[in-house]
Amino acid sequence: MLKSRTVFVDELGFALELDEPPHRIVSLVPSLTETLFALALEREIVAVTEFCVAPADSVASLPKVGGTKNPDLPAILALKPDLIIANAEENRRQNVEWLRARGLAVYVTYPRSVAGALETILGLGKITGREDTASMLARDIVSRVSEIEAELGIWNKLTFRVFCPIWKGPWITFNGDTYAHDVLRLLGFKNVFATASERYPRTSLDQALELRPDVVLLPDEPYAFGPADIGELKQALPPMLARRVVPISGRDLHWYGAHMATGLTSLAALLKKVRASLA
Repeated sequence: MLKSRTVFVDELGFALELDEPPHRIVSLVPSLTETLFALALEREIVAVTEFCVAPADSVASLPKVGGTKNPDLPAILALKPDLIIANAEENRRQNVEWLRARGLAVYVTYPRSVAGALETILGLGKITGREDTASMLARDIVSRVSEIEAELGIWNKLTFRVFCPIWKGPWITFNGDTYAHDVLRLLGFKNVFATASERYPRTSLDQALELRPDVVLLPDEPYAFGPADIGELKQALPPMLARRVVPISGRDLHWYGAHMATGLTSLAALLKKVRASLA
């Protein structure tokens, strides 16, 4: 008798079939590697990327299969995974197609909002047979989001304008169709590039200043903005705005999945102080 196969549809609408919950998982997405461990899949994960750094103790001993953009595809194939976790932004489509062409199951995620990130957690729980654990994690995050919204209160009606670059040379930021934008919205800030036609538009400081930001947030990833970058930027900004350049955690801003449980709360606490200084 043939085994019944379960059909799953990933976040780009691609259908994949599995006979049973996966036993050999390769993760190509750093934030979702952390999430898979949070779903108690430590025995199933057989390899991760070089950028998968959390949980640190758990990933240290795992085989690394290159980066997110340039994974070692033959090495992944040799591991004979029954599920590969990818992301539409962090991983290249041609790599996903290469893996699928060789019969491997690839589940592609694509969260572009806080709500979408919760759906990603639930989707991972479903395809890995960890639905109950995923549901508990999602409920915890929903609770923390509710607390953030309640504490924000009236500040939500007094939204400060923010320029948040994610790259330098050239300057790159993000529009309203991104997870990072939705995080800033949740925390009471208006992304001045929300209406840009591209999801990750290139810009210049002059163009950013024309949009009249009240504050500049500098995450430490994907570009690692450091003290030298901050000093250089302050020299190029008007005096008032130069006093409002705030470094933040890139993980807290960009990492969807399990990190949301602590990252959103941590970023909310920091930006609460920023709002108070602007009022």
